[in-house]
Amino acid sequence: MSLTWTTRAETDADIPAIREILLAAFPTAEEADLVDALRTDPAAWIDGLSVVAADDTGRPVGHALLTRCHIGDSPALCLAPCAVLPDRRRSGAGSAAIRAALAAARREGEYHVVVLGHPEYYPRFGFTRAADHGISVPLDVPDEALMALTLDPGHPLPRGAVRYAAPFGI
Repeated sequence: MSLTWTTRAETDADIPAIREILLAAFPTAEEADLVDALRTDPAAWIDGLSVVAADDTGRPVGHALLTRCHIGDSPALCLAPCAVLPDRRRSGAGSAAIRAALAAARREGEYHVVVLGHPEYYPRFGFTRAADHGISVPLDVPDEALMALTLDPGHPLPRGAVRYAAPFGI
């Protein structure tokens, strides 16, 4: 099993493999269908911010997606979904994909990212509790599950409610 991952932006050829990763990683097709819907939403999709982690054969085994959202009126990115094939979990593939996606966003001049996820996992990437920055979501979720990150310390996180892209249905 590879412990060194090649990360790259998704290509059209990766779309079936990404769907396979999402279907294997989650109990329903909801996340796979969400990614398909986000790809067709020009207000949400940003080329280069859907990233795969591939093994030494070039096969994608992990995926991280950043799409447009807003914090109040400020543009931001939403990190979701992130997934790894079950037999490659805890191998670093997911972390590699997330780090590569965040680096790509930084290169694209993006400043802010939010994630709704496990509070034990995402702080390793610099995420902190969003509520501490005055950021909320229109969902009933534990405060510690909503986290935010600024990609540029010169651009502090804005305050406000997160508005997700339409395919999220939030």
